[in-house]
Amino acid sequence: QVQLVESGGDSVQAGGSLRLSCAASGYTTGNWYMGWFRQAPEKEREGVAAISVGFTSYADSVKGRFTLSEDSAKRIIYLQMNSLKPEDTAMYYCAAGHGGVWYKGPPLRSEDYNTWGRGTRVTVSS
Repeated sequence: QVQLVESGGDSVQAGGSLRLSCAASGYTTGNWYMGWFRQAPEKEREGVAAISVGFTSYADSVKGRFTLSEDSAKRIIYLQMNSLKPEDTAMYYCAAGHGGVWYKGPPLRSEDYNTWGRGTRVTVSS
């Protein structure tokens, strides 16, 4: 019922930057949080960043390089990715969820998310 559409993925050289966007549409109920996950070939899906009511969570691997922001009125979240590394290469998925328990920041576990986008590919070459 809730749809998520990602955009902004591209191929860049190491050290470059990209900005991913995720637009949400459709009906939502309750308090929701949104986040970005990524999955490289033959690797498990990894939580990258999440945001809810102004609180953010980041994976250790992207802290200081990635910044998550939101336009709540437009129901869009953005992931600004700077100083990209080849190990950042992956499919990046936007996700939304509700009901997960968190205190310091919104969850980065895929199990806490209910709705997923189709993904956008990021390739960082060396």
